[in-house]
Amino acid sequence: MPTRRKLSDLDRGRAIGWLQDGVAARQVAQRLAVAPSVIIRLKQRFHATGRVQERQRSGRPRVTTQREDRFIQRQAMQQRMATANNIRQRLQATTNTVVSGQTIRNRLHNFGLRACKASSPKNNPDC
Repeated sequence: MPTRRKLSDLDRGRAIGWLQDGVAARQVAQRLAVAPSVIIRLKQRFHATGRVQERQRSGRPRVTTQREDRFIQRQAMQQRMATANNIRQRLQATTNTVVSGQTIRNRLHNFGLRACKASSPKNNPDC
């Protein structure tokens, strides 16, 4: 299943502009490389609210940005013996972002990586 691609604010504005100029929703979808249903929902939202911005969603906001997530991944790949707390300390020193060791482990899990355990790196074949 392909990953979903969010439209940027610029692309959403372009889509509404093209729709108002009379371009068909399918053609707009092809230009932006998204499904036609995305453009149709965008059009409906614009007519209902007059806005194209994403709406507020429930749930806890992420504490790390995509850039910080890439930093975490890069640190784990460069230093395979690093523990989650080592990576956490480097992230805090570099970006001044305070996160827990569990957050680091969660981000690494999303990338298919693992941090080494501090107690016994001999037992972990990935270290």
